Order: sequence, then structure tokens, then C-alpha cells
Amino acid sequence: MKEIIISTFLLSSLLLGNFYPTPVSFFSEKNIEIYSQQIKKIKQINKNKEPPLYIKDFSEVKGRLISEKKDFVMANLGEMEINFYREGNLIKEMSVFKKGDPQNWGGTPFGLYKIIEKHKVDYSTPTNTYMPWSIHFYGKYYIHGENYYPGGVKANQPITGGCIQLQDQDAKVFYDLIETGMPILIVDKGLENDGYKYSPGELTEFPKLTAKSYLVADLESGLVFAGKDYQKKLPISSVAKLMTAVTVAENIDLSRAITATSKMLVQPEGTEGLTAGKRFQVFELFWPLLIESSDDAAEVLSYFLGREKTIQLMNEKAEAISMVDTEFVDSSGLNQKNVSTAQDLFNLARYILNSRPMFLNISRGEKVWTFDFPVDFKNLENKNIFFENPDFLGGKTGSLQADQSAGLFIFRFKLKDEQERKVVIILLDSGVSDVSQLNIKNDANKVLDWLKENYFKETQ
Repeated sequence: MKEIIISTFLLSSLLLGNFYPTPVSFFSEKNIEIYSQQIKKIKQINKNKEPPLYIKDFSEVKGRLISEKKDFVMANLGEMEINFYREGNLIKEMSVFKKGDPQNWGGTPFGLYKIIEKHKVDYSTPTNTYMPWSIHFYGKYYIHGENYYPGGVKANQPITGGCIQLQDQDAKVFYDLIETGMPILIVDKGLENDGYKYSPGELTEFPKLTAKSYLVADLESGLVFAGKDYQKKLPISSVAKLMTAVTVAENIDLSRAITATSKMLVQPEGTEGLTAGKRFQVFELFWPLLIESSDDAAEVLSYFLGREKTIQLMNEKAEAISMVDTEFVDSSGLNQKNVSTAQDLFNLARYILNSRPMFLNISRGEKVWTFDFPVDFKNLENKNIFFENPDFLGGKTGSLQADQSAGLFIFRFKLKDEQERKVVIILLDSGVSDVSQLNIKNDANKVLDWLKENYFKETQ
């Protein structure tokens, strides 16, 4: 009994940082080992009791706009409603009639934008229809009434190409309320934390990684499983190409074509099939961009709008989706000044998953709808290191020869009820060596094993 009391006292003292003189004979090697194990166990238990951390969702942006007493618009496409706020107070609620379909290149862009301009009628070239009460808020995207053909017959199209469509009477009311320059926040259920709660047992120790910064988080609940320096700015190399793809897709008609020139190509003949003098449509270039990580494809894509304009739009898009510590200086990621944080890249991953999932499909080498046009790239080498993993939903591997490697990998994990959770693993600065991609793969595999052991063990 005396030994138990002394042991408990010693453990408490050590955990509290209090050290008292103790007879040397008391510290046998066996006792020291027992105490060490117990201390580690108690510390781990205490650590597991810490409140969980969550990445903030777009409801934080709404709260800020209200607290600042802004006039703004909020479109919640999960609830199919659009609301108008004056000085932070809700004064008008309307129903959304139609929205974009993210599975067919037509997802509505989410994030915080500003009303650019408004017209009583605009013309949509891709659909050959008129858009009444048209409000332009970003890129190719508008809020408007019901489309109609020349002659006045309503189009009754099932999808909107990414625009937000209201019924005519609501569109007119909305048009009269808003002013240019007014903020508009667009969200979906997928961009709001869904409140899912995990119930893990005692967690095992998180593995040691070579990456200097990392974040492992549930994309749907925002729960942070593990992280280190995930608000630190670091080079992101070819992970930048994900933003290139998003920006180009949201600002250019994907069926437009361009002729590649030697000026555009970083490494002439570096990508099979991508040579000067050949003509390509926008969507075709997404394949070498996201599968083979082609710097040439990134540069050619940037010339549709102009290189500087494309980079400007990439930075504006980052700001719109709360990537506050991100900066792009080129479209390929070659420059070390392309920097971001693991937390910002979480927001990019969540955005692509919910609004531009076609890019995830392409990154793992799958075929997607291509407007009934063929893709003129064959035998591309997929440099995304997990593309053969059936649970890999997509992402991007990046590396610079003289600098760090980076990776953004989205995986699915099945639950007992046949549902699944989507988890992103973001790794930055994995080291400078010829096997840097191997370092990243080893790091990611360690994380996958740890997640399966601690959170998804019953479904493996």
C-alpha cells in the first residue's frame, strides 16, 4: 500500500513538473521503466481530452459581414435560397430556381465576390439565350431570371452552366435591391462544416514525418486530425496548377481554342503531343496539366487571357475562397515565390471537391465528359503518386528539383453504415533530395495507416 501511495505521488509530481528528493534505492531500473510508461500513457490520455480543432467554414465570413453591418447578398445553394442584408440585417428572402451542376463542368463558384455590373438583359453566347435581370458577379457567372430564346420562348434548360437562376418576378426584385460593388457570399452545404463527430478510442502516437508543415483534416466537418505549422507560408510547387485549372475553367469558354507557340513552351517537346504550331481547346490542356504536371500546359493555358491577367485572377480567386496567406506569381508553380499554407490549401481542396470535382477525376487519370470532342493527349505519365489507389479521390503532387516537395491528396474512408468521409492530407516542404517524392509518399502512407488504426479501424 505504501508503494502505491509513493508511486501515485511520484507520478503526480512528475506530471506537474514538481521534483522532490527521493532515495536512490527507490529508482530501480524496473520501476523507472514502469513509471515512464505510465507517464506517457497519462499524458496521451490528457492530450486526447483536449477540445478538437476545426477549420473555419464560410459561416465565419457571413458573421463578419453582419458584425460589420454591411449591405450584402448571401446565396445558400444547399438550401436553394438567396437573401439580401442591409446594414447586417436580413430584409429579403427569395428562392433559387436553378443552380449549376458541378459534375458537368458547370458548378456554381462558391466564395466571397463583388457585384461587377448589372443589365436588364444580357445575352449568353454558349446557350444562345437571353438572360433577363442579369447581375454579373464573377468570371463567366451571373445571377439572372429565366432564360429565353430570341423570339421570347423560355429555354427551360435543366442546368445553368454555373449561373444562379431566379424566377423572373424574384429576379426583378433582386435586381432592384443590389448595387455594383456589393459583396456576395455564395455557399453550399459542402462548404459548411457538417457537424460529424468521431468517437476514437485512445489515440496512438502520430508518426514522425519528413514534411516541415502538414495538415490532416476531414473536408466535410473541418476536423483537424493532426497538424504542424499549418499556417506557415511555404512554396507549393506544382500544387499551384490546381488553382490554374480552377481559374481558367471559371473565366474562359472551355471550347475555345488556341495555337501553341514556342514562346509559350517552357520545355519544348517536354510534353508529348504539346508542340508549337498545334491547336488545342481549353479543356484538352487540363489533362497534361493535372496528370503529367506539364509546365508547358500551364503556360499555354495562361495565354488565353494573358499571362499577367491569369496570375492576377488566380490571386483574386484565392482571396475569394479564404486563402488569405497565398500568393501566385506564375501558373506552373516553378517559381519558389508561389507560396501558401496547409490551411489555405485545405480551403482549395474543399472548394475543388464541391465545385470542380472534374479536376479530381482527371488527376487520377479518369475519363470525363469533353463536350463530345476528343482529347489529343495519349500515354501521359501520371505523376500523382496515389493515382492507382482506389480510395484516392484526386489531388496533386509537386516538386522542385532544388527545393521542397509538396502534396495535396484527398482520400475517402468508408464507415460502417456504407457512408464515407473525405479526408485531405496536405504536406509541404518534405525535403531536398532526389527521392523527395518518395519522402512525400512515405509520409502520406504513414498518415493513412495512422488514420485507419485510430479512426477507421472497424471498416478496414
